[in-house]
Amino acid sequence: MKLRIITYIILTALITGTVNAMSLTQQADSAYMQDNFAKATELYLKIAEEEGTSANLYYNIGNCYFRQGKPGMAILYYERALRLDPSDKDARANLEFVNTKITDEPGDRGMFISNTVNGFACKISANIWAGIAIGSFILLLGAIALYVFTSAISLRKAGFFGGIVLLFICICANICASIATRYSTSGKEAVITVPSTLLSTSPRIPKDRSEEAVLLHEGTKVEILDSVTTRTDSAVTKWYDVKIDNNTRAWIKGSDIEKI
Repeated sequence: MKLRIITYIILTALITGTVNAMSLTQQADSAYMQDNFAKATELYLKIAEEEGTSANLYYNIGNCYFRQGKPGMAILYYERALRLDPSDKDARANLEFVNTKITDEPGDRGMFISNTVNGFACKISANIWAGIAIGSFILLLGAIALYVFTSAISLRKAGFFGGIVLLFICICANICASIATRYSTSGKEAVITVPSTLLSTSPRIPKDRSEEAVLLHEGTKVEILDSVTTRTDSAVTKWYDVKIDNNTRAWIKGSDIEKI
């Protein structure tokens, strides 16, 4: 009898929790549909905290921030959505659109060939690339078997040349899987989330014009290279050494950016 009561209590708690979670999602969707984007953002963030994150949830949060006129936060969450699901076309389209609305134009970063390869590899998730690599490897074994165990010249040629192609695909897929994994787990990129910030040539607030590096605006993406923590009186400030493009590197206050 006690076992039945305990089981009933557990099932009731699980069902109640599920209903509450669904209710919270419905509340967030309803707030968004009623143009109450601040409330929708609050509820979506609560869902992320209580239930975990997802590409779709980050996409919704990005939409809420964009509707509130906060392009930096919108870009941040679209980028986070693409980290979880690089094939999300809606998040990618919205990200590209919001990037056209920010003040600073992105400069060249990295080499053209590496940027092209990375861009191609990051269009789909690492799991899909891994699946392609495994599938091509299995087919490669079949091509090798065809070449070794058949006597027909045409089949041996098919096995030989097909094996070369499949080996190439397998290697490329493994490389792309590695790149996509680094992309999804990297913590080196960040987005400026304040309206504007003046970067410095050293990890401190510029004292004069000689220490001013560059003025950047909300939504600009930077690459984090290093960080230091400074103390002034009782205030502790974290500074990041960031790369803006191939020609510009400077220090930015930690509170002005959010890591993707």
